[in-house]
Amino acid sequence: MAERDLYQILGVSRSSGEEEIRKAFRKLARANHPDVNPGDAAAEERFKEISFAYEILSDADKRARYDEFGHEGLAEGFDPEQGRAYRQWAHGARGDPFGGSFSSHVDLGDLFGDLFGSSPRGPRRGRDLESSLEIDFETAVCGGEVSINVGGSTLRVRIPAGADDGARVRLAGKGQPGNDGAPSGDLYLILRVRRHRFYRREGAHVHLDLPVTLPEAVLGAEIEVPTPHGPVTMKVPEGAQNGQVLRLRGKGAGRRRASGFGDLYVHLDVRLPEHEPRLQALARDAEPLYADTDVRAKLR
Repeated sequence: MAERDLYQILGVSRSSGEEEIRKAFRKLARANHPDVNPGDAAAEERFKEISFAYEILSDADKRARYDEFGHEGLAEGFDPEQGRAYRQWAHGARGDPFGGSFSSHVDLGDLFGDLFGSSPRGPRRGRDLESSLEIDFETAVCGGEVSINVGGSTLRVRIPAGADDGARVRLAGKGQPGNDGAPSGDLYLILRVRRHRFYRREGAHVHLDLPVTLPEAVLGAEIEVPTPHGPVTMKVPEGAQNGQVLRLRGKGAGRRRASGFGDLYVHLDVRLPEHEPRLQALARDAEPLYADTDVRAKLR
């Protein structure tokens, strides 16, 4: 993963904006998701690679460090100021990049250890680890806590509202133990959001196809509507059309870069009784009502 350019992984340019990067990630994540490619180890690795690239490029600070220093800038403990000083020295500037005079007996291992947060000898921090965590749709949308077992212990993990498929949650100090008293690494959980049987999500907004009866559409009604946050009562306006979209504010997913929640868009699906002669008779009686109306005028 560390050898490939993150922009190339997502198929975007370095000048791409946040929305373009997000769309590229969602397209690639859907195509390579383990649920879509069961048993395909190569697809699972691509999914991890895509998720890592998106985690960096969707974060303004991490993206800026990556643009300036490449993968080295993402290393644990990396100091950008020291990195700039070392780069200046390496391109011919005189003197020690950290102040004072530079001498040939400087231990380059120690120098790079200072830069990148590691040392070739002595106590060493444990490695970071990765694991996948499957969560349900409502937890991803609304946020919440889930329990996981790590090393025989049960941990409560907080899932932020609006979590995306492929997002990573960091558990500090739950990775590989360090040696000689050094701290443990971190554990990163890659989230996999289970598909919902009737909700579908677009960013912070959620969509729902809601069946309604003919009388409810024609006469109007107040009906109970399920939302990820719990059922609410919604008013169907008199004369509602099949496919009409109604909005329930704040009943969607959490916003990743802002407070509050997106909206739930309810798409009305008018259902007619099946094989009902009385409805057929009513339909014939209704034909004159369309005498002065061309319902397909927009198609001509």
